[in-house]
Formats: sequence, structure tokens, C-alpha cells
Amino acid sequence: MWYPMGKNKTIESLVNSLGKKFSTSLDIDLSKKKSQEIFKWFLASVLFGARISETIACKTFNEFKKEDVLTPSAVLETGWDGLVRILDSGGYVRYDFKTATKLLEITKDLIDEYKGDLQKLHSSAKDQKDLERRIKNLGKGIGDVTCNIFLRELRGIWGKADPLPGAMVIEGAGNLGLLTSGQTKRKMLLQLKKLWRENRVKEKDFSDFEAALLRLAKDFCRKKKCHICVVKNYCMKK
Repeated sequence: MWYPMGKNKTIESLVNSLGKKFSTSLDIDLSKKKSQEIFKWFLASVLFGARISETIACKTFNEFKKEDVLTPSAVLETGWDGLVRILDSGGYVRYDFKTATKLLEITKDLIDEYKGDLQKLHSSAKDQKDLERRIKNLGKGIGDVTCNIFLRELRGIWGKADPLPGAMVIEGAGNLGLLTSGQTKRKMLLQLKKLWRENRVKEKDFSDFEAALLRLAKDFCRKKKCHICVVKNYCMKK
């Protein structure tokens, strides 16, 4: 059952309120497919992938930016102690040692296997599944969550980047009645894409839509902040 205002108003309100890609929030421009910008987003995705707040992850990324540690070679040259210092400066204290070790392992493998260029990794992949496998193989600490964060915002930029929706995207869409329950994740993705094609918001893209759904679930639904939710009038669970 849909609200009198319909899907279009639901999606428009959601995306205009919460629909800003995480990469855009960090002034990372993925649209031109530049290798350095893609690595910046990969670094940020690793930071976002831990159980830590978006605020701390963003602050920590900006510390890497301030120190000009934004390339695989710069990460290796900074070394473990230097990485821990940067992570701590951003408030990433809980995962500082583990993340410093992970970043060194990831960048070393990226340089050894793909000459430090994630574009080469994408070109080497046969399809979406192989792309995910290659990304996860870069480091022991890269799991489904980090991989999904990274590839979600490269959808439409990398031809093989087409990840299935994550748990929070599904939760946010379900709470707004935008998804039919009991479907496979592949069918959910197709349904969300269809919804977006039919209800596009000016100057936004599908990745903005996904980011909005994720923020809805993370910042409002899961924290039980329904009373201040920016799209509470469209919620199917109230």
C-alpha cells in the first residue's frame, strides 16, 4: 500500500534529505575514473568498513589527506608507526593497530599484483564476482562490508561494479515500502534500479539513492530516532 503522495514523493524527499554519496562528502571525484581518486575512495572504504561512526571515519580520512598519504606508495612510506599516528589523530583509536597493519598489507599486495593501480585490478576481473574476489584478496581484513561500500559508489563508473544491496540499504527501502519482501538480493537490486529509473531526482544518481537508504537505516531506523526522521511521514512501520 502506497501513500497518497506516491513513490515519487517518497524517493524525492529521501534523496534530497539524505542522498549524498559518501565519496562526494569527502570531496572525492570518482566520475572521471582517475586512479588516484579511486584509491582515495578505497582508503576511505576501508575506514568506513569497521564498526565505527561515519564522523570518525571521515575525520580520519581527512587526516590522511592532511598528511598527503593518499597513494599506495605513500601508505607504505609512512610505515606502521606513522599510520597509527594518523589513525589516532582522526579518533580511530579502537582499530588503529589492526587498521595500520591491514593498510600496509593491502597496499603492498596492490603494488605487487596491479602496480598500485585499482584500475588494473578492475580490468583484470572477468565479472562482478571476480572483481569482488580480487578486492577481498588484497588483504585479510577486507570483507563483504568494505567491498560493498567501495563498489557501491563505483556503480556506473566501473563496468563490472554492480554489487548487491547491503543489509542497511534493504532495511531502509523495506521500511519505506520500496521493496517487496521475500525476494533474492538480485531481484531487490533490480527492483530498486527500476524504481530509480521511474522516479529519478534531478542532479542525483542511483548511488545517491543507495546512500540515502543506507543513512536512513543507520542513522534513524536502527537508532530508533523515528520522531526526528526526515522521512517519517513516508514510513510504513510507524
